[in-house]
Amino acid sequence: MKLKSVFTFAAVSGLLFASCADSYEGAPKKTEGSQQTTQVVPVAVTKSNTMQVYAHYMPWFETTTSNPKNEGKWGYHWTMKNCDPNKTDANGKRQIASHYYPQTGPYASGDEAVLDYQCLLMKYAGLDGVMVDWYGINSDNSIALHKSNTEALFRALKRAGLKMSVVYEDRTLEGVTDKVGTVRQDLRYLAENFFKDDSYLKVEGRPLLLDFGPIQMESPKDWYRSFSILTTKPMFLVLEGKMGSVNNATYSDNAQGVYTWVNPNPNYAIAKDYKCFVGGAMPGFWDYYKEGEGGTGYQTYSAENGALFQRQLDAARQAGLKYLQISTWNDYGEGTTIEPTLEYGYKYLLMLQKFTGVSYQQADLELIYRWYQARVAQPNNAKVKEAYNALVQLKTAEAKALLDAVNGKN
Repeated sequence: MKLKSVFTFAAVSGLLFASCADSYEGAPKKTEGSQQTTQVVPVAVTKSNTMQVYAHYMPWFETTTSNPKNEGKWGYHWTMKNCDPNKTDANGKRQIASHYYPQTGPYASGDEAVLDYQCLLMKYAGLDGVMVDWYGINSDNSIALHKSNTEALFRALKRAGLKMSVVYEDRTLEGVTDKVGTVRQDLRYLAENFFKDDSYLKVEGRPLLLDFGPIQMESPKDWYRSFSILTTKPMFLVLEGKMGSVNNATYSDNAQGVYTWVNPNPNYAIAKDYKCFVGGAMPGFWDYYKEGEGGTGYQTYSAENGALFQRQLDAARQAGLKYLQISTWNDYGEGTTIEPTLEYGYKYLLMLQKFTGVSYQQADLELIYRWYQARVAQPNNAKVKEAYNALVQLKTAEAKALLDAVNGKN
């Protein structure tokens, strides 16, 4: 459903954002150091495909010990209303609200070991980073430590040499009286903590910011007022179908383009109509909401044993897109995951390796999982930490030798 020219605001098109009296641009804050003994400079992978590929990432998973606001309970996104991860089957699998089971088992999104494992997998699959689903600065709550987990994710991405962009959930503005004030508060935080950082994705020198909507704040004037506090306005994208008419060419006053989401038949002919366009590819859609009593559920799209994902990758390649978002890395509730699981293994990462044109194979992904297992078992082992450093510098033989030594193989 299209909105009525949501992002057209010609009356103010001649104004400059930098001219506002309360203009604001925060300096980037220093991030905390990781547990690695020596911080090394990550080495970028070589890809034959120049397309920039990002995975949509959900930072909302919690275990019994990760979120003090939830009083020792598993997070909602593992339980919904009727699953209990404390219950296990004969094989030790926990009962979770998903048709897919992560190779690591259910995890906390702020766990450094998990984040380093995930970022290494992304790196060796040829992904350039993530587009993180973000709920604003007041989002650390009993459901999940959204804000804190995103900060931890950003540190892990920096360690691995990957980039991040934010997909803002303006649905969190439901019931908020001062929507502009809240968005301004969120934008100030983003400017201070992410936008100026080299590890934040820039398009034409501007930080890329996506909105999952708009849903709650549809007024062009309100978006203009929100962005007016920033000296450098983000390259702002909304969901395909949410832009309004582009024929009058005034859409650029607020949003410069659109991105596609879960769509089995994307139309990339529209990409030329926008200053910036991000395509999408999904492995399938098989949600758990109805079974988990978390909602009525959505339309299922069969993974077709990988054929759906391949068609969408092929469509993006044929269209010559510059940016592609994979939906998703880890939305287990909707069943759109590409992260390794017990059900499909490394299938989607192997497909991405071929698509992005990296030289790595399944053995390299398995080596990363082996590193993760060692990291969990011996978190303070110096050789395990050195193996991580070797992996971010693409020294797989060195990493393997270090892990062999940890396991007493030499």
